Amino acid sequence: MSSVTVNSVPLVAPEVAQTIHQRSIGVGILFGVVSLVTALVPQTREQFFHSYLLGFMLWLGVALGSMAILMIQHLTGGWWGMVIRRQLEAAMKTLPLMALLFIPIVLGRHHLYVWTHPDVVAREPHLRDITSSYLRIGGSPGYLFLNGYIGRAVVYFAVWLGLAFLLERWSREQDSPPVQNLSPRFRTVAAPGLILYAFSISFAVIDWVMSLDPYWISTIYGFIFIVGECLSALCFMVIVERILVRYQPMASLLKPKEVHDHGKLILTFVLLWAYFSFSQLLIIWAGNLPMEIRFFTRRLNSGWQAIGLALVIFHFGVPFLLLLSRALKRDVRTLVWLASWLIFMRFVDLYWYIEPSFHKTVYLHPLDFLVPIAIGGFWLALFFHNLRLRPLLPVYDMHGQEFLEYVGASHA
Repeated sequence: MSSVTVNSVPLVAPEVAQTIHQRSIGVGILFGVVSLVTALVPQTREQFFHSYLLGFMLWLGVALGSMAILMIQHLTGGWWGMVIRRQLEAAMKTLPLMALLFIPIVLGRHHLYVWTHPDVVAREPHLRDITSSYLRIGGSPGYLFLNGYIGRAVVYFAVWLGLAFLLERWSREQDSPPVQNLSPRFRTVAAPGLILYAFSISFAVIDWVMSLDPYWISTIYGFIFIVGECLSALCFMVIVERILVRYQPMASLLKPKEVHDHGKLILTFVLLWAYFSFSQLLIIWAGNLPMEIRFFTRRLNSGWQAIGLALVIFHFGVPFLLLLSRALKRDVRTLVWLASWLIFMRFVDLYWYIEPSFHKTVYLHPLDFLVPIAIGGFWLALFFHNLRLRPLLPVYDMHGQEFLEYVGASHA
């Protein structure tokens, strides 16, 4: 472990991280058992998989968004990223767990995707026409078929895990002497890595979420999820900052300027989410094509419009106005409340995208909360375990040394 200290305190996560790790395991086990029991009951089995997809996409978004923000930091530099770099890496290292948690989605595919039911496809001419255009391209198997669905998922996770492995491996080298400047190496991976991330997650959400309604397509769909994932990751980092800033060494590492930068980035992604979401609505509505516009006709009627309005107000309007305040953005004690609220609104946004594919009217089941909490319990347990394994700063990174001088660290 590093011999560098801040105010005579080693650069390791405080004991509260171990406490949260243990409690998160308990939460994951408790809610996981309840959720699995419902999966065994025929009356609630289908709803279990609906809720499972919702929870999976929520926590996968935090993990992938953290990796994307980490790669942005490697490309751009700045103290804003240095102070949360190890937290981003700890979140990124939960991707093996998410790969494992994808298996139930494959097993429950018949409860999620209508295109997996040949009898339903055969009964509905329009659906048959759409799936046949997917399934037959030049006489060979096309896009929406089981082996392709699984094979592409393997490719997505291989890309994400490969990027995470390289970024984490080189970062680990900076925990021991000598001081190195690995920035060129990180940039070599981060630049194409962001492109690979953008393409892979765009196709992944087409497979896992958009194909819930195979009648409908949107070319901006992937960008909405990319922005949402980055927003989720930044908000989660602010929450972790608020927990750790009460203890050393984070109390000395985190300055108002860096908190301010995190707040400005959150504002940026809130604006991008609103821009992409409105652009999707405007383009599809103006096109007035029956199959494309059905996505919004369902979500703007039968009670779903109330959730859509709530997203406009509480995912964009209120956060936008609050984030205009410089004082709020510079104080982690106040910013954390908005960050926590935006995490919840990310859940609501995913709910608005997923659940109307199964229910014509607003339908909220307890499993929509129980299953995401269960997944989140195990995810948080692994995150705080990862956080405890490494110093909270890459000590022997050349830029890490400059950051230590900036915060006034001392060498023990």
